[in-house]
Amino acid sequence: MKLGKSTREAFGLALAELGERDPEVVVLDADVHNSTRTEHFARRFPERFFNVGIAESNVVGMASGMAASGKRPWVASFACFIMCNAFDQLRMSVAFPALDVKVVGSHAGISIGEDGPSQMGIEDVALACVLPNFTVVVPADEASARQAVFALAEHRGPAYLRVGRPNVPVVYEGTAPFRLGKANVLREGRDVTIIANGLMVSAALQAAQDLARLGISARVLDMHTVKPLDHEAIAQAARETRRMVVAEEHLKHGGLGSAVAQSVAEQCPVPIRFVALSDTYAESGSPEDLLRKYGLTAADIVQAARSLVGQ
Repeated sequence: MKLGKSTREAFGLALAELGERDPEVVVLDADVHNSTRTEHFARRFPERFFNVGIAESNVVGMASGMAASGKRPWVASFACFIMCNAFDQLRMSVAFPALDVKVVGSHAGISIGEDGPSQMGIEDVALACVLPNFTVVVPADEASARQAVFALAEHRGPAYLRVGRPNVPVVYEGTAPFRLGKANVLREGRDVTIIANGLMVSAALQAAQDLARLGISARVLDMHTVKPLDHEAIAQAARETRRMVVAEEHLKHGGLGSAVAQSVAEQCPVPIRFVALSDTYAESGSPEDLLRKYGLTAADIVQAARSLVGQ
């Protein structure tokens, strides 16, 4: 698979385009606009861009006030900073009144690399999912990240968009099919279903190819929307393939795997394996080395699927 842009870059470019379409869109950043790529919006619409400084709680508070006044604010910072530092403000000033604030967490997961655990957002999806009224989206590549921005712009209400630092393989050529709450079936299969989001989608596709050479037919679902979850696609996959592997660049507890497991338990219980970060923080290192060390590769997905089919 060829390498494309990072999802943070795709987000930043799409946000600037959104600014052209909607004059009510305003953007607030916590002094990392060159990293979150909100700099694209800032250069084109300086009068609608607010660099609040390293003060995530203030960023969210200001955004909620703007939303209550009729503006359509997008807030961006590193995933760990915006979700952890400003959680109380997100809870009381955005989720509780269900205001139309879009929150973007960049540099998510351990693939941020050398910056280390203090800046790795590994619990952000769990935190976002527990906020009532929030929609939570984790796109797989640049095309789906772009579509996610426009889909969330059409959606009225609070949302969290997770994007990453490294360039990622191209999953979707051209325009990505994207509907909030609707998974994309990227590959059909009969023996096991691999459900993934973010950069683990390309790993899931590679794993499916490797499994095919072993005589195992794997279905691949891009579950880009963690909340609301596509329960219909999950139930159908559970009935038809009878086994599941969930892969995500997030802590095992509270993320996509937890949501899928709950859905399966309620609808059609089947054996599941989870490829995710265990109960630990990662260390500093290259993205490739970290993903390999902490078990977030195509080979780890293959191993998990083989353990299920072997049963």
